[in-house]
Amino acid sequence: MTSTAQHPNKTPASDTALIPRAELFGNPEQIAPSISPDGRWLAWVAPDEGVLNLWVRPVGTDEDARPVTADRDRGICQYSWAPDSDHLLYFRDQGGDEDEHLFDVSVRSGEVRHLTPFDGVKAVLVAQNDHISDRVLIGLNNTNPHLHDVYALHVATGELTKVLDNPGLLGFVADSQLHVRAGVRPNPDGGRTIMVREVDGAWRPLLTVDRTDAGSTVPQAFDRDGRRLLVQTSAGANTARVLWIDVATGEQEVVAEDPDYDVSSVSTDALTHQPLIVSFERDRLHTQAPDSEIERDLNKLAALDDGDLVVASSDRENRRWIVSYVHANGPTASYLYDRATSQHTFLFYDRPGLAGRLHDVEPFSFTARDGLRIDGYLTFPEGNAEKVPTVLLVHGGPRARDVWQLRPAAQWLADRGYLCVQVNYRGSTGYGKAFTAAGNREWGGKMQDDLLDAVAWVVEAGYADPARIGIYGGSYGGYAALAAAAFTPEVFRCAIDVCGPSNLETLLRAIPPYWTPMAAEMYEAVGNPDTEPEFLRSRSPLSHVENMKIPLMIVQGANDPRVPQSESDQIVAALRNNGVPPEYLLFDDEGHGLEKPENRLTFFARAEQFLAEHLGGHCESEPA
Repeated sequence: MTSTAQHPNKTPASDTALIPRAELFGNPEQIAPSISPDGRWLAWVAPDEGVLNLWVRPVGTDEDARPVTADRDRGICQYSWAPDSDHLLYFRDQGGDEDEHLFDVSVRSGEVRHLTPFDGVKAVLVAQNDHISDRVLIGLNNTNPHLHDVYALHVATGELTKVLDNPGLLGFVADSQLHVRAGVRPNPDGGRTIMVREVDGAWRPLLTVDRTDAGSTVPQAFDRDGRRLLVQTSAGANTARVLWIDVATGEQEVVAEDPDYDVSSVSTDALTHQPLIVSFERDRLHTQAPDSEIERDLNKLAALDDGDLVVASSDRENRRWIVSYVHANGPTASYLYDRATSQHTFLFYDRPGLAGRLHDVEPFSFTARDGLRIDGYLTFPEGNAEKVPTVLLVHGGPRARDVWQLRPAAQWLADRGYLCVQVNYRGSTGYGKAFTAAGNREWGGKMQDDLLDAVAWVVEAGYADPARIGIYGGSYGGYAALAAAAFTPEVFRCAIDVCGPSNLETLLRAIPPYWTPMAAEMYEAVGNPDTEPEFLRSRSPLSHVENMKIPLMIVQGANDPRVPQSESDQIVAALRNNGVPPEYLLFDDEGHGLEKPENRLTFFARAEQFLAEHLGGHCESEPA
């Protein structure tokens, strides 16, 4: 077993020195900056009357900053520039139901238009080209709830024109002229085929991968003349890499790869369509450029700040960039960078009040009981950090991973006196397909063992008090918390589940309609409810509710389309019948997670009191 973690030796914090929950979980001051395609405007997200909205100002001045939307409900976080540089496109759903509708707002007049006013329809952005200013491509599942057809949205008028009936594909890629030329076909065995479209409209296969490579295989972009397709895939390797594939011959050329880590993101030039920047999530984010001029810019920018560098936005000429520096123990800093002059202008911190007040986040690794290496992060409380109360914070997905960045929940736990342990258990992404596939059919099995082995490791290292271990997570992390209470209650003093499934059979029978094409992949990862109901029930906490005796907090959004409210209702009812009622928080205006600041603050106040009662950490105040 190895670890790079080194815990600090500081004076213990007093209750009066705690960071207020509102500073950790309330709205950030400013986030998500981007520059318009013509380079004349800056946009970002910031509160207006306490709700996140879109703001703009001209480049080159700090004056004239103003909100251009006036949402007073859940706020606006997802947005992009329309290619005309005069409109911002953004999505909103109702109460967290994830049926996002598309809106736009004029940055000059503030006029807002509802572009997809169709009940029960989910809109997605398919493609846009900053050099084609009159239209973008969007997807709507208004004909078939399982599939998105493609429409041209004419930005000036808001008119929608259907350009493609979906032939059964998951997603699409357009060429430099905004012609749909590629898509992904899910296969019955759980694999995927990248399909390309001929001039006459016929589709043919370009690359077929098996179920092990399916999750990592994503077409990214065509080159400028449409002869090659940029693809991210782990086919032919263990880790996901970036390839050019010749559309006519199938010949492949590797653009970027890492032997140990998957590609996490790729950005391409708006004009040339060549890959500009490729990133890998190692212990920390590693960013590189296939182009030597871009690499020189990255090297210059690396000297500006010691955070992880992200190029968040660029104008259509690729002259001006918005760059952000991500920190795990401090706020994100954003700058405007001019590539021609190498000059940078500071824009803002997202949460400036947290600077200098947060805890270091240290990568660590250990060897699981079957010999697999597992990585994660430790956030230590102040003080000696020896045999302290500990909370295992489990990420969702499970096909996701924890990364080195500011996670308010981890800092909150450390600030309250807990060692926070984050684990990229098998089944997580980022470490190659073999690691991800090792989690197949291991919900409640080896994936849960990895979490238990992490607990054993921090106990053996002397960091954690084995009598004061809690577990907390959302989505899959919520399932893991319920599974901990059901399968190994002797290890944990208490558990917090946020939007976690309690019955894997009913979960898989209730997937949203637009997830149906991916059902085979989900069944490969979890189990098939049609052929393996007993197996799924054996891995479901609801089937072992008689073992669940430790204190539980269960949190649910009433509008959750991924993990329906029934998943929480049934486990709560069973626990009440067994005489061990959990604390149940049901939010009528939330979906899969807590988006509204007032709801987040309510939950964390109650969770803080719950953890203090059962693990003995600090508490800011009584719950609201």
